[in-house]
Amino acid sequence: MLHTGIQWEWLPQELGFGSGMTCWRWPRDRHEAGVRDRLHQVLVTESHRAGELDRSRAVIDGSHRQARRGGPERGPARSTAPGRARSTT
Repeated sequence: MLHTGIQWEWLPQELGFGSGMTCWRWPRDRHEAGVRDRLHQVLVTESHRAGELDRSRAVIDGSHRQARRGGPERGPARSTAPGRARSTT
């Protein structure tokens, strides 16, 4: 759905997901109830406890999380890279 951009009402009935409205409503209702956020928190917590969480390569940007009203003023962004990359020229 998100990958192809197909409209909800065009979902093929033979896939067995129900109507397009049902497929649209179900994740909307879960999101509004906070299910996705809670599930994410549980998965992160359990992964951390099991020693399976590696945050050394975590990235967040505007395509994943929007900063409302531009976010806080903090000055220029600093690099998180350990050093400068070698020149390729």
